[in-house]
Amino acid sequence: MTGGDDRDPLDRPLKIQGAGSSAASQAPKRFYKEAGVATSLADLYRIHLDGRPVRTPGKRIVELPARGLAEALAAEWAAQGERIDPTSMPLMRLVNSALDGVAGNEAKVAADIVAFAGNDLTCYRADSPESLVRRQATHWDPILAWAGQQLGGRFVTAVGIVHVAQDERLLAQLATRLDSLDPMALAALHVMTTISGSALIAWATAEGHVTTAHAWIAAHVDEDWQIEKWGEDAEAAARRQNRWRDFEAAARLVAHIRAQIP
Repeated sequence: MTGGDDRDPLDRPLKIQGAGSSAASQAPKRFYKEAGVATSLADLYRIHLDGRPVRTPGKRIVELPARGLAEALAAEWAAQGERIDPTSMPLMRLVNSALDGVAGNEAKVAADIVAFAGNDLTCYRADSPESLVRRQATHWDPILAWAGQQLGGRFVTAVGIVHVAQDERLLAQLATRLDSLDPMALAALHVMTTISGSALIAWATAEGHVTTAHAWIAAHVDEDWQIEKWGEDAEAAARRQNRWRDFEAAARLVAHIRAQIP
Protein backbone atom coordinates (compact mmCIF):
# COMPACT_ATOMS: atom_id res chain seq x y z
CA MET A 1 0.00 0.00 0.00
CA THR A 2 1.14 3.55 -0.63
CA GLY A 3 0.47 7.02 0.77
CA GLY A 4 -0.02 5.73 4.32
CA ASP A 5 -3.53 4.46 3.50
CA ASP A 6 -4.10 1.41 5.68
CA ARG A 7 -7.75 0.84 4.83
CA ASP A 8 -8.92 -2.52 3.54
CA PRO A 9 -8.21 -2.62 -0.24
CA LEU A 10 -11.88 -3.51 -0.79
CA ASP A 11 -12.72 -0.04 0.52
CA ARG A 12 -10.35 1.64 -1.92
CA PRO A 13 -11.69 0.67 -5.35
CA LEU A 14 -9.63 1.55 -8.36
CA LYS A 15 -11.29 3.07 -11.42
CA ILE A 16 -9.76 1.94 -14.70
CA GLN A 17 -9.84 4.68 -17.32
CA GLY A 18 -10.02 3.57 -20.93
CA ALA A 19 -10.92 -0.05 -20.22
CA GLY A 20 -14.01 0.30 -22.39
CA SER A 21 -12.29 2.09 -25.27
CA SER A 22 -11.18 0.32 -28.42
CA ALA A 23 -8.73 2.99 -29.60
CA ALA A 24 -5.20 1.68 -29.14
CA SER A 25 -3.82 5.23 -29.39
CA GLN A 26 -5.69 6.11 -26.18
CA ALA A 27 -4.51 3.05 -24.29
CA PRO A 28 -3.09 3.98 -20.87
CA LYS A 29 0.25 2.75 -19.62
CA ARG A 30 0.24 -0.30 -17.42
CA PHE A 31 0.34 0.99 -13.84
CA TYR A 32 0.22 -2.25 -11.85
CA LYS A 33 2.44 -5.26 -11.33
CA GLU A 34 0.04 -8.03 -10.39
CA ALA A 35 -3.56 -8.97 -11.19
CA GLY A 36 -5.47 -11.36 -8.96
CA VAL A 37 -8.85 -12.41 -7.59
CA ALA A 38 -10.39 -11.71 -4.17
CA THR A 39 -13.71 -12.61 -2.56
CA SER A 40 -16.01 -9.79 -1.46
CA LEU A 41 -18.28 -9.78 1.59
CA ALA A 42 -21.17 -10.84 -0.66
CA ASP A 43 -19.29 -13.99 -1.74
CA LEU A 44 -18.72 -12.50 -5.17
CA TYR A 45 -15.34 -12.26 -6.87
CA ARG A 46 -13.41 -9.09 -7.58
CA ILE A 47 -10.44 -8.38 -9.82
CA HIS A 48 -7.56 -6.83 -7.90
CA LEU A 49 -4.66 -4.92 -9.41
CA ASP A 50 -1.88 -4.66 -6.84
CA GLY A 51 -4.47 -5.36 -4.16
CA ARG A 52 -7.01 -2.78 -5.29
CA PRO A 53 -10.35 -3.69 -6.93
CA VAL A 54 -11.19 -2.64 -10.47
CA ARG A 55 -14.14 -0.41 -11.34
CA THR A 56 -16.01 -0.12 -14.63
CA PRO A 57 -15.91 3.17 -16.57
CA GLY A 58 -19.28 3.84 -14.89
CA LYS A 59 -17.58 3.59 -11.47
CA ARG A 60 -19.13 0.26 -10.46
CA ILE A 61 -16.86 -2.19 -8.70
CA VAL A 62 -16.47 -5.28 -10.85
CA GLU A 63 -18.00 -8.18 -8.91
CA LEU A 64 -18.50 -11.53 -10.55
CA PRO A 65 -20.63 -14.56 -9.66
CA ALA A 66 -18.11 -17.19 -10.78
CA ARG A 67 -14.51 -17.60 -9.69
CA GLY A 68 -13.52 -19.07 -13.04
CA LEU A 69 -14.79 -15.93 -14.77
CA ALA A 70 -12.91 -13.72 -12.33
CA GLU A 71 -9.72 -15.67 -12.96
CA ALA A 72 -10.20 -15.31 -16.73
CA LEU A 73 -10.55 -11.53 -16.37
CA ALA A 74 -7.53 -11.36 -14.10
CA ALA A 75 -5.60 -13.26 -16.76
CA GLU A 76 -6.54 -10.59 -19.33
CA TRP A 77 -5.13 -7.91 -17.04
CA ALA A 78 -2.01 -9.95 -16.30
CA ALA A 79 -1.34 -10.44 -20.01
CA GLN A 80 -1.12 -6.72 -20.74
CA GLY A 81 2.19 -5.29 -21.82
CA GLU A 82 3.57 -1.80 -21.38
CA ARG A 83 0.20 -0.36 -22.37
CA ILE A 84 -3.30 -1.63 -21.68
CA ASP A 85 -4.91 -2.70 -24.95
CA PRO A 86 -8.71 -2.97 -24.50
CA THR A 87 -9.07 -4.88 -27.76
CA SER A 88 -7.14 -7.74 -26.16
CA MET A 89 -9.57 -7.80 -23.22
CA PRO A 90 -12.91 -8.94 -24.68
CA LEU A 91 -14.16 -10.39 -21.40
CA MET A 92 -13.42 -7.18 -19.51
CA ARG A 93 -15.18 -5.07 -22.14
CA LEU A 94 -18.19 -7.36 -22.03
CA VAL A 95 -18.38 -7.24 -18.24
CA ASN A 96 -18.12 -3.44 -18.37
CA SER A 97 -21.04 -3.37 -20.81
CA ALA A 98 -23.07 -5.74 -18.63
CA LEU A 99 -22.58 -3.73 -15.44
CA ASP A 100 -22.83 -0.26 -16.96
CA GLY A 101 -25.32 -0.85 -19.76
CA VAL A 102 -27.40 -3.99 -19.25
CA ALA A 103 -27.94 -3.86 -15.48
CA GLY A 104 -31.16 -1.92 -14.98
CA ASN A 105 -32.11 -2.33 -18.64
CA GLU A 106 -32.60 -6.09 -18.71
CA ALA A 107 -36.12 -5.90 -20.17
CA LYS A 108 -34.98 -3.84 -23.17
CA VAL A 109 -32.02 -6.13 -23.88
CA ALA A 110 -34.17 -9.24 -23.58
CA ALA A 111 -36.80 -7.74 -25.87
CA ASP A 112 -34.14 -7.08 -28.49
CA ILE A 113 -33.04 -10.72 -28.36
CA VAL A 114 -36.65 -11.91 -28.68
CA ALA A 115 -37.09 -9.59 -31.68
CA PHE A 116 -34.14 -11.33 -33.36
CA ALA A 117 -35.82 -14.69 -32.69
CA GLY A 118 -38.95 -13.42 -34.40
CA ASN A 119 -36.94 -12.82 -37.55
CA ASP A 120 -34.19 -15.36 -37.03
CA LEU A 121 -31.45 -16.11 -39.54
CA THR A 122 -32.13 -19.82 -39.31
CA CYS A 123 -35.71 -19.43 -40.51
CA TYR A 124 -34.85 -17.95 -43.94
CA ARG A 125 -33.60 -20.41 -46.51
CA ALA A 126 -32.16 -20.33 -49.99
CA ASP A 127 -34.00 -22.04 -52.82
CA SER A 128 -30.76 -22.83 -54.64
CA PRO A 129 -28.12 -24.02 -55.27
CA GLU A 130 -28.74 -27.40 -53.76
CA SER A 131 -25.39 -27.48 -51.98
CA LEU A 132 -26.28 -24.34 -50.01
CA VAL A 133 -29.82 -25.57 -49.31
CA ARG A 134 -28.41 -28.79 -47.85
CA ARG A 135 -25.81 -26.97 -45.80
CA GLN A 136 -28.39 -24.64 -44.28
CA ALA A 137 -30.61 -27.58 -43.39
CA THR A 138 -27.71 -29.52 -41.88
CA HIS A 139 -26.65 -26.71 -39.56
CA TRP A 140 -29.94 -24.93 -38.89
CA ASP A 141 -32.64 -27.62 -38.70
CA PRO A 142 -31.29 -29.24 -35.50
CA ILE A 143 -31.11 -25.87 -33.75
CA LEU A 144 -34.66 -24.98 -34.80
CA ALA A 145 -35.92 -28.38 -33.66
CA TRP A 146 -34.20 -28.04 -30.29
CA ALA A 147 -35.47 -24.49 -29.75
CA GLY A 148 -39.00 -25.49 -30.68
CA GLN A 149 -38.88 -28.45 -28.30
CA GLN A 150 -37.59 -26.25 -25.49
CA LEU A 151 -40.32 -23.66 -26.02
CA GLY A 152 -43.18 -26.02 -26.79
CA GLY A 153 -43.83 -25.32 -30.45
CA ARG A 154 -42.31 -25.08 -33.90
CA PHE A 155 -40.50 -22.29 -35.71
CA VAL A 156 -41.67 -21.66 -39.27
CA THR A 157 -39.15 -21.48 -42.11
CA ALA A 158 -39.51 -19.72 -45.44
CA VAL A 159 -37.65 -19.55 -48.72
CA GLY A 160 -36.30 -16.10 -49.47
CA ILE A 161 -36.29 -12.95 -47.37
CA VAL A 162 -40.01 -12.14 -47.12
CA HIS A 163 -40.90 -11.95 -43.43
CA VAL A 164 -42.67 -14.94 -41.93
CA ALA A 165 -44.45 -14.49 -38.60
CA GLN A 166 -43.53 -16.81 -35.76
CA ASP A 167 -45.93 -18.09 -33.11
CA GLU A 168 -46.14 -15.37 -30.45
CA ARG A 169 -46.44 -18.05 -27.78
CA LEU A 170 -43.00 -19.35 -28.71
CA LEU A 171 -41.51 -15.87 -28.45
CA ALA A 172 -43.27 -15.29 -25.14
CA GLN A 173 -41.78 -18.51 -23.80
CA LEU A 174 -38.33 -17.39 -24.90
CA ALA A 175 -38.87 -14.05 -23.15
CA THR A 176 -39.77 -15.92 -19.97
CA ARG A 177 -36.55 -17.94 -20.20
CA LEU A 178 -34.53 -14.76 -20.58
CA ASP A 179 -36.11 -13.27 -17.47
CA SER A 180 -34.02 -15.64 -15.36
CA LEU A 181 -30.68 -14.43 -16.73
CA ASP A 182 -28.48 -12.04 -14.79
CA PRO A 183 -27.08 -8.93 -16.56
CA MET A 184 -23.79 -10.62 -17.48
CA ALA A 185 -25.37 -13.70 -19.04
CA LEU A 186 -27.90 -11.49 -20.81
CA ALA A 187 -25.14 -9.23 -22.15
CA ALA A 188 -23.24 -12.26 -23.42
CA LEU A 189 -26.34 -13.66 -25.12
CA HIS A 190 -27.03 -10.31 -26.75
CA VAL A 191 -23.49 -10.10 -28.10
CA MET A 192 -23.71 -13.59 -29.55
CA THR A 193 -27.12 -12.78 -31.04
CA THR A 194 -26.05 -9.58 -32.78
CA ILE A 195 -22.81 -11.09 -34.08
CA SER A 196 -24.47 -14.25 -35.42
CA GLY A 197 -27.75 -12.68 -36.52
CA SER A 198 -29.55 -15.49 -34.73
CA ALA A 199 -31.02 -15.47 -31.25
CA LEU A 200 -31.59 -19.21 -31.55
CA ILE A 201 -27.98 -20.03 -32.39
CA ALA A 202 -26.87 -17.76 -29.53
CA TRP A 203 -29.35 -19.31 -27.08
CA ALA A 204 -28.36 -22.85 -28.06
CA THR A 205 -24.73 -21.88 -27.39
CA ALA A 206 -25.55 -20.26 -24.05
CA GLU A 207 -27.48 -23.35 -22.96
CA GLY A 208 -24.63 -25.64 -23.93
CA HIS A 209 -26.68 -27.40 -26.60
CA VAL A 210 -24.05 -26.65 -29.27
CA THR A 211 -20.37 -25.89 -28.94
CA THR A 212 -19.04 -22.43 -29.65
CA ALA A 213 -17.25 -23.73 -32.74
CA HIS A 214 -20.43 -25.39 -34.03
CA ALA A 215 -22.41 -22.21 -33.42
CA TRP A 216 -19.85 -20.16 -35.32
CA ILE A 217 -20.07 -22.45 -38.33
CA ALA A 218 -23.88 -22.36 -38.21
CA ALA A 219 -23.87 -18.57 -38.08
CA HIS A 220 -21.66 -18.37 -41.18
CA VAL A 221 -23.18 -20.96 -43.48
CA ASP A 222 -24.05 -18.41 -46.16
CA GLU A 223 -20.82 -16.45 -45.78
CA ASP A 224 -18.65 -19.55 -45.92
CA TRP A 225 -20.44 -20.78 -49.03
CA GLN A 226 -19.74 -17.43 -50.72
CA ILE A 227 -16.09 -17.53 -49.65
CA GLU A 228 -15.68 -20.99 -51.12
CA LYS A 229 -17.02 -19.72 -54.43
CA TRP A 230 -15.46 -16.28 -54.64
CA GLY A 231 -12.73 -16.05 -52.00
CA GLU A 232 -12.29 -13.66 -49.08
CA ASP A 233 -10.35 -10.39 -48.92
CA ALA A 234 -8.01 -9.48 -46.08
CA GLU A 235 -10.25 -6.79 -44.57
CA ALA A 236 -13.23 -9.12 -44.41
CA ALA A 237 -11.08 -11.79 -42.79
CA ALA A 238 -9.85 -9.31 -40.16
CA ARG A 239 -13.41 -8.22 -39.38
CA ARG A 240 -14.45 -11.84 -39.03
CA GLN A 241 -11.57 -12.54 -36.68
CA ASN A 242 -12.64 -9.62 -34.48
CA ARG A 243 -16.21 -10.91 -34.43
CA TRP A 244 -14.98 -14.37 -33.47
CA ARG A 245 -12.94 -12.92 -30.59
CA ASP A 246 -16.03 -11.24 -29.16
CA PHE A 247 -18.37 -14.18 -29.84
CA GLU A 248 -15.99 -16.64 -28.21
CA ALA A 249 -15.52 -14.36 -25.19
CA ALA A 250 -19.30 -14.06 -24.76
CA ALA A 251 -19.68 -17.83 -24.95
CA ARG A 252 -16.93 -18.29 -22.36
CA LEU A 253 -18.54 -15.77 -20.03
CA VAL A 254 -21.93 -17.46 -20.05
CA ALA A 255 -20.29 -20.89 -19.72
CA HIS A 256 -18.50 -19.75 -16.56
CA ILE A 257 -21.79 -18.50 -15.11
CA ARG A 258 -23.63 -21.68 -16.09
CA ALA A 259 -20.93 -23.82 -14.46
CA GLN A 260 -21.39 -21.92 -11.20
CA ILE A 261 -25.12 -22.72 -10.99
CA PRO A 262 -25.80 -25.80 -8.82
